[in-house]
Amino acid sequence: TLDADILTTLVDPLEDPVPGVGTYEDFNTIDWVREKSKDRDRHREITNKSRQSTVNLLHSVSDAFSGWLLMLLVGLLSGALAGGIDIAAHWMTAMKEGVCVVHFWYNHEHCCWASNETTFQERHHCPQWQSWAELITGTSEGAFAYIVNFLMYIFWALLFSFLAVALVRAFAPYACGSGIPEIKTILSGFIIRGYLGKWTLMIKIITLVLAVSSGLSLGKEGPLVHVACCCANILCHLFTKYRKNEAKRREVLSAAAAVGVSVAFGAPIGGVLFSLEEVSYYFPLKTLWRSFFAALVAAFTLRSINPFGNSQLVLFYVEFHAPWHLVELAPFILLGIFGGLWGALFIKANIAWCRRRKTTRLGHYPVMEVLVVTALTALIAYPNIYTRMSGAELISELFNDCSRLDSSQLCGYQQVSNTLPDRPAGPGLYTALWQLALALVFKMMITVITFGMKVPSGLFIPSMAVGAITGRLLGVGMEQLAYYNHDSIIFKGWCSQGADCITPGLYAMVGAAACLGGVTRMTVSLVVIMFELTGGLEYIVPLMAATMTSKWVADAFGREGIYEAHIRLNGYPFLEPKEEFEHSSLAVDVMRPRRSDPALAVLTQEGMTVGEVEALVESTHYSGFPVVVSQQSQRLVGFVLRRDLLISIDNGRKRQEGVVSSSQVVFTEHTPSQAPDAPPPLRLRGIMDLSPFTVTDHTPMDITVDIFRKLGLRQCLVTHNGRLLGIITKKDILKHMAQITNRDPDSILFN
Repeated sequence: TLDADILTTLVDPLEDPVPGVGTYEDFNTIDWVREKSKDRDRHREITNKSRQSTVNLLHSVSDAFSGWLLMLLVGLLSGALAGGIDIAAHWMTAMKEGVCVVHFWYNHEHCCWASNETTFQERHHCPQWQSWAELITGTSEGAFAYIVNFLMYIFWALLFSFLAVALVRAFAPYACGSGIPEIKTILSGFIIRGYLGKWTLMIKIITLVLAVSSGLSLGKEGPLVHVACCCANILCHLFTKYRKNEAKRREVLSAAAAVGVSVAFGAPIGGVLFSLEEVSYYFPLKTLWRSFFAALVAAFTLRSINPFGNSQLVLFYVEFHAPWHLVELAPFILLGIFGGLWGALFIKANIAWCRRRKTTRLGHYPVMEVLVVTALTALIAYPNIYTRMSGAELISELFNDCSRLDSSQLCGYQQVSNTLPDRPAGPGLYTALWQLALALVFKMMITVITFGMKVPSGLFIPSMAVGAITGRLLGVGMEQLAYYNHDSIIFKGWCSQGADCITPGLYAMVGAAACLGGVTRMTVSLVVIMFELTGGLEYIVPLMAATMTSKWVADAFGREGIYEAHIRLNGYPFLEPKEEFEHSSLAVDVMRPRRSDPALAVLTQEGMTVGEVEALVESTHYSGFPVVVSQQSQRLVGFVLRRDLLISIDNGRKRQEGVVSSSQVVFTEHTPSQAPDAPPPLRLRGIMDLSPFTVTDHTPMDITVDIFRKLGLRQCLVTHNGRLLGIITKKDILKHMAQITNRDPDSILFN
């Protein structure tokens, strides 16, 4: 794998006599219990030493402070990278349509801001900004100019997406997708080497800008979580405490996930809640405070870069002023139902498409697939103004509240008087509604085939766009209903003629939350992200109502969100904390060996030679072996990991005088008596886990599953009256759960 060395844990020879013991293979699960006890021992040692001298006291203080320092660095780096990504993506998106003649590094907006000839009505037109048709043919009017612009748009879109997919394929295959399913799996204790490495980070940043600029139906929010986690993982290598301990590193990665959402939406508190609710597996209080601090630093860094020039952290910041009325809860709940239905439908369709990509020849041509989807997107998107603009701009347009000076088509009302009450819709608005309806159908279909391609792709923006379009259409409908029927029983008393009582932008915001909730099944964090985004505290109740409804409706069709569905599709060993285990099986039904299998491979505490141990390890592929008193008694002594065993034997042969294949391997405290001419024994008690977790054969499986989840176990031994019967691994549990729900148990690929 790329950059496999970035995650290998280096063990200091002074601290540990055998280098490599206690580290993990790629695609294996870490042992949380062992990692935590290692950290406790280290901490105890530092505390005891700190009482002896001032130097040790300073060392103890710096050790305690290192976590906060690391968080500060993660926040600064992630905030700076997110600002850079925002600016670059903005500039390259504008480049598809034209170029700023005076300063080519300005995007459309900045170019016209700098100009003195811009009028407020036509703020997007200024002589400094020229479309490709003006540059090539000298005119911006007429059919020929339109065709030139159309062709240039498709050319840039194809170029950007080709560069993105080519870079991902050549340098960092792990940089594709959103990264959140993998990060959830890594945080649950799985190891994917190189997934959070420096190559992945560099390529992800470059290709994310390219993919977003190519106009594909994807967002940059999910991948920013991956980028922040890469930053955290790379910075962990500066601190011994985090470099050498996988469990400690996962605490930092949980905080980094919060940072990712904080910079994606400018929502620091929403980010912390997102990490807690959606991504993290183990989230102690200390991590909560550190996440909060890191998210704050990141948001502050992004704010000082000010990528959008509006001193807000996001493109679609809005402020609504009109209050909402109780009657409006009905349409808000309708939006929630729509969001839930769309979420459930999207997950089913997207997973079916991704499974098809995996199993048919489609998966062999990732570059072709990206180019075809980009060409299709550009061809259909260009004629419609609402699909031509980027996702974030579209959402910002839909959230926008119409003021008197708005030149947007969505504000094409007939002017009745100079005040600004609800007005009858004019021809401009009708055109806009048609275009939005077409944009909605297009977005719903194209997002299904876009998410999961071999380019970085987030799902937040496309889902929010679908919901925002639906919400805006419903909002305008309600507004017109109120205008023409203000005397009816529904509107009487709170919506008199000429009063501004319905805000279509608010409906768009509620719809966006409902659809995003339906797809990802977030609840609390989603509501907080939405009101941090929009600054609308008084709209928490509509948002809560829509989000909750959308979750209930979507859960009726299937319990898992899009990220869990992708984890299952990829066969990662992830024990879903939200899933209930409802079957009445016992530990003896799940453990291996089964009745027809050969006996369990065990080591005895004395009496086996180095040669016999090596032969046993070579002939099996298990990741660990129980140690028993003798083959007859089968009384359990401890557990040894395969990797530690191999490294220690290899090390013993190199470093210890006289260790040969006929040497005895001893796991007891005192060396047993030997013949005078026998070679010296190899003592391996130090690598044995003397307190392996055990359950009896009659332990119910739901309790066993709980033990695995809450303690993060890799394996658990099964005993009967103190005698060893078998072993249950995380993979056995996942296979058993797959069988119960009539899924293919072989879809779980890793240990």
